[in-house]
Amino acid sequence: MRIHLTSVFVDDQEKALRFYTDVLGFVRKHDVPLGEHRWLTVVSPEAPGGTELLLEPAGHPAVGPYRTALAADGIPLASFAVDDVRAEFARLSALGVRFTQEPLEMGPVTTAVLDDTCGNLIQLVHSK
Repeated sequence: MRIHLTSVFVDDQEKALRFYTDVLGFVRKHDVPLGEHRWLTVVSPEAPGGTELLLEPAGHPAVGPYRTALAADGIPLASFAVDDVRAEFARLSALGVRFTQEPLEMGPVTTAVLDDTCGNLIQLVHSK
C-alpha cells in the first residue's frame, strides 16, 4: 500500500496552481474541468509518477472552520520534504513567500512553515 493522492483545500484553484507550480516548483499533472471547478493535481518534478497533490476547492462548509483552527494554532495542513530547509527558505523568501516559522532545528530534523497564499500553512522538512 502507498499514498496515491492527498489534497490541500484552496480558495482559488488558478491562484493555487500558480503558487504551487511557479513558486514551489511542482508540475501540473491533471487538469480536468468539473463544472465551476477542476480536478487539478500537481506532482514533484522529481517523481512525476508519485503522489499527487489535489488542489481541492475549499467550498465545503466544514473546510473554513477547520483551516481557521489549524492556522490559528500554527498547525501546517501538509508537510513537504526538501533537501535543505535553509536553502528553500532563502529561495522562497526571495520570491516573497511569507513564513510563519523560520528554519528550526529539532533534533534530527529541520523545519520551516510557510503560508501558501491559499489559506494553508505548509511545513518544509528535511532530516539529517
